[in-house]
Amino acid sequence: MSIQRARHLGSKSHQSAFTLIEVMVVVVILSILAAIIVPKIMDRPEQARITKAKSDIRALQAALSIYKLDNFAYPSTDQGLEALTMKPAGRPEAKNWKAGGYVDRLPADPWGNDYLYLSPGSHGDIDIYSAGQNPHAEDDNIGNWNLD
Repeated sequence: MSIQRARHLGSKSHQSAFTLIEVMVVVVILSILAAIIVPKIMDRPEQARITKAKSDIRALQAALSIYKLDNFAYPSTDQGLEALTMKPAGRPEAKNWKAGGYVDRLPADPWGNDYLYLSPGSHGDIDIYSAGQNPHAEDDNIGNWNLD
């Protein structure tokens, strides 16, 4: 490289900075994205709670199926879901109850309430459900009959 060319390159100051207009365009684009995305993200916590409740209900239903295989019947409503963690008393008798239980512990639903259990159920042999966010309204119950 020649000395003149080196001087010419050295005399140019290479500045790479954003102009105010470029920064404003980026800010506007981010604001538009935030206006579209934030409301959708804010709805997700409730959807996540519903998904968690459905997952818990599926797990409890699987544990109850194994319980029934061992003991030839589901626990009664009075024996409840607690029959999965400790041997139940009363009828139907749990003659072949598995030592250690069928689940380590009973989960609470995502709203902090116990899962509810009916045997026989209104919707099938058994009903396992959460009252959801509003325990007084039956139309938002999440149960093993509406897991789709």
